[in-house]
Amino acid sequence: MSIEVDGKTIATNVNGYLENIEDWSEEVAKFIASSDNLDLTEKHWDLINYLRDEFINNGGNQPNTRNMVKTLGKKWDEKINAKTLYDLFPGDPSKQGGKISGLPESRRKGGY
Repeated sequence: MSIEVDGKTIATNVNGYLENIEDWSEEVAKFIASSDNLDLTEKHWDLINYLRDEFINNGGNQPNTRNMVKTLGKKWDEKINAKTLYDLFPGDPSKQGGKISGLPESRRKGGY
């Protein structure tokens, strides 16, 4: 399967995850998000950038929801919970967020 973004064909798996992380760009993220009916806000981008940073700079780490809550709560200087992240990414913050971030498909069940 594939998607077409800015005249470039990008390979994806059957679930819409990029086959090659190097194909990711902000335009690709916006395209995938719009396919999921999401309008990306600054908080969406914070989570996307956090997921990408963890994966790229921390040995392929794909944080679970608990770690995302802790890290983003500190970043936003507010008390948040899993619902806060699910409000941003209703399809599961780690899975849908990871897909929009251009990361490989996670086989983790999600949650805590």
